[in-house]
Amino acid sequence: MVSPSPDVPRLVIAAPASGSGKTTVATGLMAALRARGLRVSPHKVGPDYIDPGYHTLATGRPGRNLDPWLTGEDQIVPLFLHGSAGCDIAVVEGVMGLFDGLRDGDFASTAHVARLLGAPVVLVVDVAKQSRSVAALVHGFATFDSGVRVAGVVLNQVGSERHADLCRSALADTGVPVLGAIHRDDAVVTPSRHLGLIPAAERGASAVAAVDRLGELVSRSCDLDGLVRLARSAPPLTGTPWEPVVERAAARPVVAVAGGRAFTFGYAEHVELLEAGGAEVAVFDPLRDEALPRDTAAVVIGGGFPELYAPELAANEPLRAEVAAFRGPIAAECAGLLYLCQELDGRPMCGRIPGVARMTDRLTLGYRDAVAVRDTLLTREGERFRGHEFHRTVVDGVEDPVYRWREGADGCGDAALTASYLHLHWAGAPQLAGRLLAYAVPSSRSPSIVR
Repeated sequence: MVSPSPDVPRLVIAAPASGSGKTTVATGLMAALRARGLRVSPHKVGPDYIDPGYHTLATGRPGRNLDPWLTGEDQIVPLFLHGSAGCDIAVVEGVMGLFDGLRDGDFASTAHVARLLGAPVVLVVDVAKQSRSVAALVHGFATFDSGVRVAGVVLNQVGSERHADLCRSALADTGVPVLGAIHRDDAVVTPSRHLGLIPAAERGASAVAAVDRLGELVSRSCDLDGLVRLARSAPPLTGTPWEPVVERAAARPVVAVAGGRAFTFGYAEHVELLEAGGAEVAVFDPLRDEALPRDTAAVVIGGGFPELYAPELAANEPLRAEVAAFRGPIAAECAGLLYLCQELDGRPMCGRIPGVARMTDRLTLGYRDAVAVRDTLLTREGERFRGHEFHRTVVDGVEDPVYRWREGADGCGDAALTASYLHLHWAGAPQLAGRLLAYAVPSSRSPSIVR
């Protein structure tokens, strides 16, 4: 095992607002640095699952999330040190605008994480419709919070060399160096749909090619040496690396984790916690596999886009029947909830729970401060959980929710099941992995709640 370094070079890629090009620059920078032979540790601020998939392709390492809301701010440095162990440099992609955080503050914002990491910030600015005004914008961001060091700018959507020169000249008096100028290039646009970018796992070889193009674009458009020097200016961190610690299961249970194109969302730490608890994690694809992995003792079905693959999921009748009959523990989030329903958009699903799911035009999005209102597989009445919702579906016909919060309620479950729209990060609640494993025994009997 490689020991983490508390002084790993690092920088944060941020922007004034969403849509400015953070993912383009961050992913391209990761790929460009890897092409130079550096071991790059990829990170994403916030709960996003999609960007880390592209980060994984760019670096060959698991993309990891840094979210003070989901895990607690005291876990940010430990999780960063854990993920960056053995790396030469770390690149952290921000979320939304630099100072956009929870409600009316900057908690869980890119700025919040940059402060916790003591990391310099590179601001990606879309200059398609401005020139000299970029200096006022950058000056404002650089001076808004003295605890955040905006130490470089990458100009994005530059129209011409003349345009780039105008922007550079305007920025000269701000003291913030221009570390790149990326010209408009429609060939590097990543396709998107109703919930953002299309996950890399769904695009296959085209995603790999897209990441390669991003790496080439950033390599020729940005000052890689300057960016590396900036990353090396970050001070040493004080903290202990996070370790996946879970009470070990009595046996070595097989935990089947859903994957494939329909179930692409999951945090790397979840698998690490299960393995630390003695589990053998086996990935299965509900689109292709007609049976659960051999000797499955527990099932985890995370997020994704099952609504796009409802016909194929419905056509896999053998697996649906096996999941419906499975009496071991099942933990399901969002897409997993939909898959366990009776129907999804009129297509038969597993029928493990009585709900009927359907797409809507309404986006449900946001952090949740949830209270468990009853005991289920993973929850105990009265416990608080910090989670996140992100979906355009609804489930009708489910009563007795698992969670309640200020805006509403959600979920269903019993001693063998917890299913909900709520995405949780188990590094912030490692007891969830322990509870799943406590019931993960090769037996057909239904478990009872053990406190």
